[in-house]
Amino acid sequence: MKTTDIGAAVVTGGASGLGESSARALAAAGVKVAIFDRDAERGTAVATDIGGLFVSVDVADSASVAAGLEAARSAHGQERVTVNCAGIAIASKTVGREGAHDAAAFAKVISINLVGTFNVASQSAAGMLAAEPVGADHERGIIVNTASVAAFDGQIGQVAYGASKGGVAAMTLPMARDLSRDGVRVLAIAPGLFSTPMLQGMPQEVQDALAAQVPFPHRLGNSEEYASLVLHMVDNAMLNGEVIRLDGAIRMAPK
Repeated sequence: MKTTDIGAAVVTGGASGLGESSARALAAAGVKVAIFDRDAERGTAVATDIGGLFVSVDVADSASVAAGLEAARSAHGQERVTVNCAGIAIASKTVGREGAHDAAAFAKVISINLVGTFNVASQSAAGMLAAEPVGADHERGIIVNTASVAAFDGQIGQVAYGASKGGVAAMTLPMARDLSRDGVRVLAIAPGLFSTPMLQGMPQEVQDALAAQVPFPHRLGNSEEYASLVLHMVDNAMLNGEVIRLDGAIRMAPK
């Protein structure tokens, strides 16, 4: 599927970081983009800048997702591309100084990162399946989810985050197989250490130390590189059911 076939896209977490860069890259390619996020001020600003639409959506709430998709489709038509970047991270060990990992905190991470990704992907796919196929391969759409290297190299204190991203990675192939008959592809990107708001809030010396861990290039990734891979995934129909690490060959140590 080519960008000229897309028409409309939905990007969750599009108010900042990987999602914002993905939204901007798609808009630059001529796609009408709907941004789903909880940050109304920043999300509205980005949407206005790219000529898109902002919708306040809680991805963990299926009803909120349904309402968001209805608003996006009313404005732009059926999305052909959905990029899931919404997510949170916490740092907590299975058993810490204060005892066992807080169950509610664990559940919140799973709810947003994994269940939220599933909510948007499944409901978006339902709309795609009702659309007419496009292009030589008769595609109906593509869903790109965000996993993480923590799915495979989860560090100390990342049990909740690693579990949530491991779930995103694990559902990629079965979801792709579920939707393959109807021409919808599903992929996941597993970023390594990227210069996103999550890392930018750390002291510069910490950021430099993290960047030094990347074999090559010796730096943090930038969100435009993530967005570039999203666009390539759209264009390359043979990419399907795969989780692609985008990490400069890093393999995370325990801490």
